[in-house]
Amino acid sequence: MTSNDLGLYLLAAIISMAISMVITPLMIRWAPTFGMMDQPDQRKVHESPIPRVGGIGIVIGLLSPLFIWLDFTPFISSFIFGCLVLLIFGTWDDAKDLGPYVKFMGQLVAVIAIVYYGDLYISHFPFLRVGVIPEYIAKPITIVALVGMINALNLSDGLDGLAGGEALLSLIAIAYLSYSNDSALAVLMSISAIGGIFGFLRFNSHPARVFMGDGGSQTLGFILGVLVIYLSQVANSLMTPVIPMLILGLPVIDALVVFLIRARRKVSLFVATKDHLHHRLLARGFYHYESVVIIYSIQVVFAFCSVFLIYESDLLAFIIYVLLALVVFLTLILLEKNNFLVHACENVNERVFLDHVFINYSFLKVFPSWILEGGLSLFLIFAAFSSNLIPVDFGLFSLGLLGLLLLTLVAGSFSIPLLRLVLFVSIGFSIYLLSSYPPNWFLKWTAITYLFYALMAISAFISARMIIAEKFRITPLDYLLIMMALVMGFVSASGLDSLGITLIVVQIIILFYACEIFIQSRKSGSKILSISVCASLSVMAIRGITI
Repeated sequence: MTSNDLGLYLLAAIISMAISMVITPLMIRWAPTFGMMDQPDQRKVHESPIPRVGGIGIVIGLLSPLFIWLDFTPFISSFIFGCLVLLIFGTWDDAKDLGPYVKFMGQLVAVIAIVYYGDLYISHFPFLRVGVIPEYIAKPITIVALVGMINALNLSDGLDGLAGGEALLSLIAIAYLSYSNDSALAVLMSISAIGGIFGFLRFNSHPARVFMGDGGSQTLGFILGVLVIYLSQVANSLMTPVIPMLILGLPVIDALVVFLIRARRKVSLFVATKDHLHHRLLARGFYHYESVVIIYSIQVVFAFCSVFLIYESDLLAFIIYVLLALVVFLTLILLEKNNFLVHACENVNERVFLDHVFINYSFLKVFPSWILEGGLSLFLIFAAFSSNLIPVDFGLFSLGLLGLLLLTLVAGSFSIPLLRLVLFVSIGFSIYLLSSYPPNWFLKWTAITYLFYALMAISAFISARMIIAEKFRITPLDYLLIMMALVMGFVSASGLDSLGITLIVVQIIILFYACEIFIQSRKSGSKILSISVCASLSVMAIRGITI
């Protein structure tokens, strides 16, 4: 890979995440007008109506980089077409509660387009070493597989952050395997999807402010299915054909188990029940966030196995796949038979030590916010003036962001979403520029750099404790970020990180968290930070355009 490729991937992730984070709160506001509210019932775990519009932000966010950088080949055109069809049909269902057959028609339209017009199909099957499977057999089977994946992820969307997190973990595995096999197209597509999901999960982590709805879950299932087929059949046809099953992991297995349970009871496969893994974990007394983290952990195991078994035999990969599934569900059956319950006697009102510290020392509520504001402002200005080079494309993007920033000064109620978009992209730009084009003297002051990021992380932690009115714990979104850090460490250790991507990702995570926490703690915005962003973007635009 070249440095330009790395910059493109980072920019794609930043843009998709920022767009998703801006569109999602706007859709939350408009959801009641369009009748897109998820009403509670006996099968669902939420107790009040929640907007189900998050899929719109995810899909628009992840498609935006594709429109900017990719050529409209038959594959890309049919992929975008399929995403939009599923978004439209899913959003229609979220608003009007369509029957399963109408949704199925939309799924067929999307899948047939990618298989026949995009010419993407499964040509190598597990255990069949007879060469390429004929198209007239392979393409119908691919249609069935893709429709199955769409519905598998849709059915797994039962808890806050669950479907999005499962999809994100699978996409991380796809991005890593694509990166290691020099498949730039698959990397860009998966990275864009990761950014869109991260932007959504900011509002979907428990307690969720929004659900992705069928518009999001069906589209993500389609994207996962398409990418694993592209990865295994086009980007690297030498990999074990069982690897896509490991990458997709738990949603597929859970759907199969639920269908078996319903068939055994002789009830319709389309009837909603509480037989999914997340329902059964809740029934064992696990808290909402604990159930999500448990499922994330299982999905991580599947994803790691897909990386380590990529060139192993079909039989070994399949045996491990089946064994993992048996361990999960046999353990659950054992807990159910013994009527095991978690937290049966726990005092949920117990407060942790940090709560008392923050209450007794009120200055902690203000001081961390000052550090976040000052640190972010100085960082942006420093990057704009100190970077040895500002590429032309960065200068042009900075000029566009500057225009958006000026809109925040006069946009009234829309100022916070626009400020969030500009801030996140500007921070991503600044981190990349300082990492790729640092001044010579800057390399001698690494200790100060580490101290700065440590101070920002601690300040963000304390500020988060102030604005989150509940006992502090690791949330599912925190867990996903930890997994991201571990993956980056693995990439670094494996020798693929010749460009320092690990350090860049860690910096992005810290400053993005700091930025979001600061915005949440200052609902009215920040003049100092806005002026600093304006100044840094002006300098980057001038330096980039005039080189």
